[in-house]
Amino acid sequence: MIERIKYIVSGFLLFVLCSLSAQEINCTVTINSDMIEGTNKQVYETLKKSIEEYMNQNRWTNMTYADQERIECSMLIVVKQVAGEMYTCEMTLQSRRPVYGTTYTTPLLNFKDGAFNFTYKEFDRLDWQQNQFTTNLTAMLAYYCYLIIGHDQDSFQRLGGTPYFLQSEEIANVCQTASMDGHEQTGWLAFESNRNRYALIHNLVDDAFKKYRNFYYEYHRLGLDEMSNNVANGRGRIAEGLPVLKEAYRSRPATYVINTFLDAKSEELVDIFRKGTDKEKKAVYEILTDIDPTRVGTYDRINE
Repeated sequence: MIERIKYIVSGFLLFVLCSLSAQEINCTVTINSDMIEGTNKQVYETLKKSIEEYMNQNRWTNMTYADQERIECSMLIVVKQVAGEMYTCEMTLQSRRPVYGTTYTTPLLNFKDGAFNFTYKEFDRLDWQQNQFTTNLTAMLAYYCYLIIGHDQDSFQRLGGTPYFLQSEEIANVCQTASMDGHEQTGWLAFESNRNRYALIHNLVDDAFKKYRNFYYEYHRLGLDEMSNNVANGRGRIAEGLPVLKEAYRSRPATYVINTFLDAKSEELVDIFRKGTDKEKKAVYEILTDIDPTRVGTYDRINE
């Protein structure tokens, strides 16, 4: 009997330890190959499975995550062209986290990569080796895993995502000089564009944007998470911080990180402030239409 109890207890402890050592990310991958005709469609199922296993089964940090704490995200890959083993794609990545005391999940990242290009042969192993370039596909996926974790941590702790953003930056720097096809290198180059992977991560690690990252924390932890206790206080805290976006935009109009924030948050901001005070609506509307004029129609709904 005693041995049986020991066995049950040991099994329970093993279950707990396994659940606490779960990986950080839970990503669902969708691959759209509708633009490609006359090819083996099974290769896309194999690729989808390989990417999900790579992102979801690797350990990216030393932190302990319970299974229910894993970061929920989704990746949509649209295959635009295939030439031999070279894939030309665009990819949209979204991640989110729950808001305290509610059933609502808030978007953290909504990023579209128009140069998600890589070489791949069906059944290729996707292996990640720290500080070493293996393939462009594994490098891009690791870059995005750290980007996802960094945004999640920044939403819970001031500048909490710094170690993970630095990992993404290191990958971007390695890819600057890695041996790969020029088509694959698109998106990594420093002066190629102010709206690519390199530009985004260098915004996030730039000391000039610490105010923005502090606002990102306050938006989530002191704003959204507070709303279950006091909606007005949470909304007011977000309104107080929004001028930081305008300040960053004015100092550097081409700042990519502000665009990515608004890509994720524009609809949410409308939902928050359409129920705000007249003073909040006026101030928020002026800031958002100034820094994000392409979405004026969206922000008009604040005043409806």
